[in-house]
Amino acid sequence: MSATAQETKAPAVRLWDLAGRWEGVGTAVGLLALTRTVQILLLVVLDRSIPEPAGLRSNLLIWDGGWFQRVAAGYPHGYTYGQSGALEGNELAFFPLYPMLIRLLSTLGLDPGTAALTVSWVASIGAAVALHLLGTSLFSSRRAGWALVAICCSAPMSVVLSMAYSESLFLALVAGMFVAAHRRVWWAAGLLGLACSLTRPTGAAAAVGLAVAAIMAVRADRSRIWPPLVAAVVALAGVPAYLAWVGLRVGEPDAWFKIQTAGWGTSFDYGSSTIKFLKDTLTLADGWVPMSVALILLAALAAAGVALAGRPWLPIAVYGLVAMVLVYGQAGYYHSKPRLLLPVLLTLLPAVAAAAKARPRVAILAISAWAAFGLWYGAYLVAVWPYTI
Repeated sequence: MSATAQETKAPAVRLWDLAGRWEGVGTAVGLLALTRTVQILLLVVLDRSIPEPAGLRSNLLIWDGGWFQRVAAGYPHGYTYGQSGALEGNELAFFPLYPMLIRLLSTLGLDPGTAALTVSWVASIGAAVALHLLGTSLFSSRRAGWALVAICCSAPMSVVLSMAYSESLFLALVAGMFVAAHRRVWWAAGLLGLACSLTRPTGAAAAVGLAVAAIMAVRADRSRIWPPLVAAVVALAGVPAYLAWVGLRVGEPDAWFKIQTAGWGTSFDYGSSTIKFLKDTLTLADGWVPMSVALILLAALAAAGVALAGRPWLPIAVYGLVAMVLVYGQAGYYHSKPRLLLPVLLTLLPAVAAAAKARPRVAILAISAWAAFGLWYGAYLVAVWPYTI
């Protein structure tokens, strides 16, 4: 079915009925719970296999989890410099919505670590529900909704859905935003789009996708111009607003970019560092983790190409392409790129479509094989791999 036909047909059937009501949503949450349980068990087993185990809680709170807890305590008022006088990364690099929620729960009596994990786990449940509704709405099939949940929540870096990272919150918001836009509930789409933009920099890509949905809606119905356009403008304002706030707080308009580059080597180099990483890894490297990351990056590109050939709903396609440009086009830690690709829904659509059409037994076996690798891979990188993800 073409994107135009999908857009026209979308409101014809009540989504809640199409998705299976509470039973359908409960199944989606059950799939999430199954993937999280298996992955946590793998984390425990792998952690105990190393000479100095960190423990489950420490593994779930490491790396960016520590940064988010510090952000929840308050943003600095300017740059941070090391002992040598060199500019360093600081908390201003992290967008505010996730740490704000951590701070809110902390005021209710939870310690920051527990609050961070609680937000992530609750958001993961929201992500499972939103993904099920999105897959059901896009493909007019609840099996597609369940497949999207299972495939996304067992992807190679889905481990961050259980960690003090912002991916679970962003995934819930971006999937919910596209559900609302696909069903033309514009007030919800605008608010969720704004929340996306205040959660991660790639919220800008989500906002662009919403803008495309708004333009499509205006072209289809000239009598209702303002709701979709207002939703798009609200969503598009989020990322520039935060970058401007950082600039005002520090006193330089490009402060956020300088902090990112100083702390994490993150800068947009039009993909030259990614191309160099792929070339060096595929010709010279002998480590299996760099090789696996290279293969994941190439597989994601291939999956996106297959998805585009199938003419998906245009806003999802635009969001996916812009998000992938941001991931592949920036310099930075190569082993973080699979995590950054997790919320790029476009790359999952071919597998979702195939699973929805396949016999149930075939779909279950194929997704189980995918999950066996993905859940182990993420647990390994957290418990055994010594670098950040």
